[in-house]
Amino acid sequence: MTLAGCGGSATGAAAGRPSTSSSPSAKTTSGDNVPPGGTETVSRTIEYTTGAKDRSIALTFDDGPSPVWTPKILALLAQYHAHATFCEIGPNAKAAPATVQAIRAAGDRLCDHSVSHNEAMSKWTEQRQTYEITGARQMIVEAGGSGTEVSWFRAPGGDFSPLNRHISAVNGLRPLGWTVDSNDWQRPGVATILSNIRKEIRPGAIVLMHDGGGDRSQTLAALQQLLPQLVSEGYSFDFPAK
Repeated sequence: MTLAGCGGSATGAAAGRPSTSSSPSAKTTSGDNVPPGGTETVSRTIEYTTGAKDRSIALTFDDGPSPVWTPKILALLAQYHAHATFCEIGPNAKAAPATVQAIRAAGDRLCDHSVSHNEAMSKWTEQRQTYEITGARQMIVEAGGSGTEVSWFRAPGGDFSPLNRHISAVNGLRPLGWTVDSNDWQRPGVATILSNIRKEIRPGAIVLMHDGGGDRSQTLAALQQLLPQLVSEGYSFDFPAK
């Protein structure tokens, strides 16, 4: 992913999970010893499913909130009684508190997507990675107002490591991956976005899309077709397991 596609400040290529399908490979999480310091309050393993046994999927949107695109996506989700998880960059949340509050009011969920969205953050010091995670969460909570909950952490570009997964778990954030990459950040055209999703979708899937990081008109147009298709096929919309 590039900065232009993901709304961050670094370049790289990664996905959210290991896969034998056409999706790109995830960054490795080898050397999985728990780093010292702190007690993990949630699992540090990366979540790749809704955990539900029924025909449900989880829609996730990265790199927002966007005061332009996020409200349009929220309105479309509401039309189909669908919910989603929004993985927010801290400064974006700070700059658009009304949009964060609209996400909460719609009954949707919030996820921490770091402060700077640097896809090489796993190479940084523990102190700096801790700030990336806890600093962003604080910005999201302050933007959302009293009672705001942030349940997950998604590393920029899927750049998870044993250390940043440990830091997130110590702070009550479950690492969040994905199993279906729409590649909408590349703006490849609505038909391609839909094809990318349809070839990977299955019950329990976590779908990666974007509501921030630039022009998301293709994402919105793809959703306008995708949501009624999924509803007609008996899919429901859930949240990632915690």
